[in-house]
Amino acid sequence: MMVALQISRAEVDPTGSMPVGFCGEEAVARHLASAGFAILARNYRQLYGEIDIIASKGEQLLFVEVKVRAPSPFGLDHLVPPAKQRKIGMVAREFMGRHDVTDKVCRFDVALLERQRDHFCLSYIENAFTCDE
Repeated sequence: MMVALQISRAEVDPTGSMPVGFCGEEAVARHLASAGFAILARNYRQLYGEIDIIASKGEQLLFVEVKVRAPSPFGLDHLVPPAKQRKIGMVAREFMGRHDVTDKVCRFDVALLERQRDHFCLSYIENAFTCDE
């Protein structure tokens, strides 16, 4: 499932001082929170990679990769190649082991934000990829 919406940059960053990437992550975190998800971690780093947002709601555990770019005629879906997906999967497994998560259904989502002059266009792709290794 894919959700598309516009998010005002001023709503996320009223002072205009945040870096664009952080604004994008903040917009996605707010989007998830408004859908009832608890944000468990942001920029969760391990030696072999990072996950931008980890969120939970009920039995769902989301691992979200956020990409912010200028508009492109090629789209943004190519920005999470298989090697990056594998790294996200390794970090997700480490997170689940460290936090003793055994009762959740994991989902790997991608939030693609195209930066416009005064807003972001968010395309949120649920179940964008799987990590079965």
